[in-house]
Amino acid sequence: MAAQEKHDTHHKALSLNLDPTIFGSFAEIGAGQEVARWFLRVGGASGTVAKTISAYDKEVSDYLYGTGTRYVSKQRLQAMLDNEWAQLLGQLHASRGANTKFFAFVDTISARNYSGTNECHGWVGLRFMLQPGGEPNDMVLHLNLQDPSNVQQQEAVGVFGVNLIFAVYYALGSPGEFLASVSEHLGLQHIEIDCIELSGPAFDTWERRQLHALLVAGGYAEAVAFPADNILVPPSELLYKHAVVLAPGRFDIVEPLHADLIRQTLAELPAEELKESKGGLGMFCLSTDAGGQMERHGLVSMVVAHVEELQKLGYGVLVFRAVELYKMSAFVSRFTKSRIHFAMGLSVLVRIFEDSYKDLPGTLLEGIARLFRQNVRLSVYPLEAEEVEKRVKSSGLTGWKWKETNGMVYADDLHPSEPLDFLYRYLLGNEFVLPARPETR
Repeated sequence: MAAQEKHDTHHKALSLNLDPTIFGSFAEIGAGQEVARWFLRVGGASGTVAKTISAYDKEVSDYLYGTGTRYVSKQRLQAMLDNEWAQLLGQLHASRGANTKFFAFVDTISARNYSGTNECHGWVGLRFMLQPGGEPNDMVLHLNLQDPSNVQQQEAVGVFGVNLIFAVYYALGSPGEFLASVSEHLGLQHIEIDCIELSGPAFDTWERRQLHALLVAGGYAEAVAFPADNILVPPSELLYKHAVVLAPGRFDIVEPLHADLIRQTLAELPAEELKESKGGLGMFCLSTDAGGQMERHGLVSMVVAHVEELQKLGYGVLVFRAVELYKMSAFVSRFTKSRIHFAMGLSVLVRIFEDSYKDLPGTLLEGIARLFRQNVRLSVYPLEAEEVEKRVKSSGLTGWKWKETNGMVYADDLHPSEPLDFLYRYLLGNEFVLPARPETR
């Protein structure tokens, strides 16, 4: 089947059912049995489905897959994958192994509950062979469900599962080809993919970090996380209930000073904030929008190079689609109720006020309001006066004034043109903007 052909979900499921060499099992918890249902209803299911199971009851799930893990977690998914694969081969390898490319599809999903109070997300896993008797390959993905209703989320999971099984057999030519196939008929309005783990010979030529960055650059996720320890996890697990310090910027040149901004801001977090959270977490922030019209592969390579340089400073990196701070903070606030602190140089602050916010009806005022209504504070570090002047001139700003202190301009010594200066003084006076005094090194 030609990889470039596009097919609807019905055709994909039927194509797999009619392939006598592909055979496997399905184990789904949460959001119904929507993936298996596609194969059962399109016809010829006996050609693909060895077994389908849904262990909704917690005691049944513990009996099958063991205790001690959360039910919607990577650990539970891995236990499901190992169990189902062992059963599949134990029961069928002797009779069908010579001619069959086996697979085991598993998922554990938290779809929207009746009250609409839960985090709608899940883990999906697939273990598969590319040739009979071949070494197995694993793909584990974390999804965020974006649809507003349980029924819509179930439908999206069903389409995604069919896409995934189809893609590993017909669209593994490159990471880009695979992601396009697995997201077909979906998109960010339905499902967000923010973490992928791979193992096995099918992915020997794939660069894992570039695949991770492509999730954002290709429009499959709002943001992905590159933790300092290089163990890739979804942003939700990294940010959950932390008091977060974010350092945004382009970082064309990475310097130890950038780490100092995070370190000092973390050290100055109020004790009550730390007590009410799981502690402080510092992260650099990059945006794929900053790449302009750069070709996707070049953008992904650039992002990965920046990530690697920033991680050398001892902190992880969040890579966002958006460049606006209010969108970054809105994303982070999905996973923590603690205050979000931005640690930034004065040049980033100037960018906030120079942005026209054309995508918002209320333009600048709405952009500022959206940023600070999310329990956000800006810790702004000084900049050399010469650099401030360059930034203001290059941005075409007029009427801006500032006072120097030993050649440096501090946040409270900056005066945008009126009447913007009145808004800026208000933010300073109410400590939404906090002028920072760097420690001497």
